[in-house]
Amino acid sequence: MLTRRTLLSSALAAPALLRSQAARRPNLIIAISDDQSFAHAAGPGFDRVAQTGVRFTQAICASPGCAPSRAAILTGKYPWQLEEAGTHASLFPRKLAVYPELLEKAGYAVGLTGKGAGPCNFKDTGWPHNPAGAAAPDFDSFLKTRAKDQPFCYWYGAKEPHRPYAPGAGVRAGKNLADIVVPPFLPDNDAVRSDLADYHAAIDAYQRQLAAILDTLERAGELENTLVVATSDNGMSFPGAKAQMREYGIHVPLAIQWPARVKGGRTCDELVSLADLAPTFLDAAGVAPPPDLPAKSLLPCLTAAKPLNRPYVLSGRERHSHARADLLGYPARAMRTRQYLYVRNFAPARWPAGDAPGYFDIDAGPTKAWMIAHRNDAGVQPLFDAAFARHTAEELFDIQKDPGCLTNLNSSPLHRNLMREFRRTLDTQLRAQGDPRLGADPNIWESYPRHSPTRPELGGFSTAGAYNPAYQKK
Repeated sequence: MLTRRTLLSSALAAPALLRSQAARRPNLIIAISDDQSFAHAAGPGFDRVAQTGVRFTQAICASPGCAPSRAAILTGKYPWQLEEAGTHASLFPRKLAVYPELLEKAGYAVGLTGKGAGPCNFKDTGWPHNPAGAAAPDFDSFLKTRAKDQPFCYWYGAKEPHRPYAPGAGVRAGKNLADIVVPPFLPDNDAVRSDLADYHAAIDAYQRQLAAILDTLERAGELENTLVVATSDNGMSFPGAKAQMREYGIHVPLAIQWPARVKGGRTCDELVSLADLAPTFLDAAGVAPPPDLPAKSLLPCLTAAKPLNRPYVLSGRERHSHARADLLGYPARAMRTRQYLYVRNFAPARWPAGDAPGYFDIDAGPTKAWMIAHRNDAGVQPLFDAAFARHTAEELFDIQKDPGCLTNLNSSPLHRNLMREFRRTLDTQLRAQGDPRLGADPNIWESYPRHSPTRPELGGFSTAGAYNPAYQKK
């Protein structure tokens, strides 16, 4: 029976418990999906984090491909600052400082389930395990390995919603094709709607895993003092999104909660980069970040709602798949403001989606196959060209009016001064950050080895795991 004294003791103990949790170093979790665009964040896991914490509406990944984006998350640097780790399926240099290792040295238990850094080769550069942490079968198993009251840093890398999808999985899961919202850069037909439904069903699987992690945290009594990040590495695996410097390729979902320190139920419309997550985690843990990080901690914004006042964030890409002869990539950099996306394509003579007929920088799937087969149909050709055809050296999109990035404003007289400003600012930032594309050896990127399978049929240099001697520094 609850007495008045018991109730009073409980009431006094509750704030003391909260104060005690707030004084401890926080636990840190990132739950990262694989290939999910900003418009498709809703679900029981993500919504729970957003409602308890802060939903960021303008989160931009550092690259529209998984390996360089994940490397930026781990280091707090942009891909053009990371040598081989700044491209897809190459090496991950041992000299790079990553936040999980810094936290481990500071006494944190560190673990990884699923996809961490990569795809990349970290073993040949001397890493004892994936730079995101030592492998654990699942979150429950990881928690059992830590010492009592030891703070932990955990990375859950979902395989969803990466392709391939089981055809018809969306409909079997109860998705109604009539309810599917087709992005403006894709054709609207049943084949595409069914493909999108399968994509949404795969997102649901990620959402269930995220919700399960939150449930485990709550049962363990660790939910209050855990900073949880829910996000994705890059945009959806459809033509005109993933691996492309487009809004649906770089704009991703992001929500962060930390009940002990962060007031929940808020929305933040500030421009943020996923590279900001590394200094945020280190800041929350009281660990000094490496010097000269271009990324900044989001903690002031989270805990005190202080504005970031950023006018822009940056993103970029090099090689994604083996999609061109000689293992060449598609070098591009972008500046994203609240209204505009400015893109610099350094090799506009190349095909951004990869050479025909494979277009291997776009993952295989029903939508890609349908668009190739119907490329000359009325109404399809402009969409096909936007995703598959060559791009101009400079592009400008008003993403508020044109989120599908279908209308290039680069030659608009009304935007001439804006283009000049973007060009100057991007050059200044990339030079200050040491981007080789603007340095003395711009083609060093073409030399970096690919450790995933290659396609010799594309011609030229295609030796897996080897540096291309034609582009190595002399």
